[in-house]
Amino acid sequence: MPPLNPLDPLNPLGAEGIRVREPAPPPLRLPAPTGRVAFAAAHVVADPYGENTPGAPAAVDWDTTLAFRHHLWGLGLGVADAMDTAQRGMGLDWAATRELITRSGAEARCVGGRLACGVGTDQLPAGDAALTDILAAYEQQLDVVEAAGAQPVLMASRALAAAAAGPEDYLRVYGRLIGQARQPVILHWLGEMFDPALAGYWGSRDLDEATGTVLTLIREHATRIDGIKVSLLDADREILLRRALPEGVRLYTGDDFNYPELIRGDELGHSHALLGIFDPIAATAAAALKALDAGDPERYDALLAPTLPLARHLFAAPTYHYKTGVVFLAWLAGHQSHFTMVAGAQSGRSVPHLVELFELADAAGVLPDPELAAHRMRQYLAVAGVGQA
Repeated sequence: MPPLNPLDPLNPLGAEGIRVREPAPPPLRLPAPTGRVAFAAAHVVADPYGENTPGAPAAVDWDTTLAFRHHLWGLGLGVADAMDTAQRGMGLDWAATRELITRSGAEARCVGGRLACGVGTDQLPAGDAALTDILAAYEQQLDVVEAAGAQPVLMASRALAAAAAGPEDYLRVYGRLIGQARQPVILHWLGEMFDPALAGYWGSRDLDEATGTVLTLIREHATRIDGIKVSLLDADREILLRRALPEGVRLYTGDDFNYPELIRGDELGHSHALLGIFDPIAATAAAALKALDAGDPERYDALLAPTLPLARHLFAAPTYHYKTGVVFLAWLAGHQSHFTMVAGAQSGRSVPHLVELFELADAAGVLPDPELAAHRMRQYLAVAGVGQA
């Protein structure tokens, strides 16, 4: 990006230069899509008066956090909660996570909303852990998720990645968990671009070998696995895995770079969705899925194509800081009154990155109140020290 010149009236950084377009009116409520199962991975809203500094226990604004989940359910989307978009492993500690799962479960029951929640091992203390302790941690969290009435997502575990001696350890731990679950689970394959500590997951850094291990696990437990979320940002690999899955096991794309084509699919099948990008583009995504249900793929493409540059910038390397952009967009869109995050993660992206994010969000038409978005962008730039003309 060229050097910022706030005095240039054509530069979006100038107070008078911020321009936003009027988006199409967003849908108020939509039924759940019928042709695809679609989850939006949802962020949490920090309490702006809380001590949300790095390493401190997360202080969450529960009312606003839950209101956003109702926004997603109202659009017909499922909510994937307590996952990496909610800052699991990057500020949301287990105590806050447990409360989030319990509260979201209660809200989902009130409205009949679809809810899946992450089951992990992040309550373990730092350092090496034995496989028995890792399994016990998973089991504790599985109990919490099932008590909340949510579908379990067996998340990738940093502790397991560090402790496993090879594929057999993954098969043993996951096999035990799948056998204990009360309903079919969703597996979770998160690439190292989202979390470097997960490099070599499933027992190998060779992705072909890792895929073989995943398929062995799924084929052994096919009737107890709803699907697998894959976040490798590799569309070709996802399609190959999708075609190799047993009948009845879904592929939930977590590919925030290639989701339109993967969800649309081809003559041999399609992916379902469990996506962080569906948090900021929820209304557009819901309308696109409705168009796909109506047999209008051209409308589907027209709606989602402008969101792709936004998504690719939002999830640019270092990808794990995408949560900062998600919350920034939620603030610009009016879903929350401030731009602060648990663990102080609002500092995870630069001013130029967020300026470009604003421009791309405007171009994609995902800012429901343009005047509010422009006003808040000016506030952010003023605090960031960008001068006014």
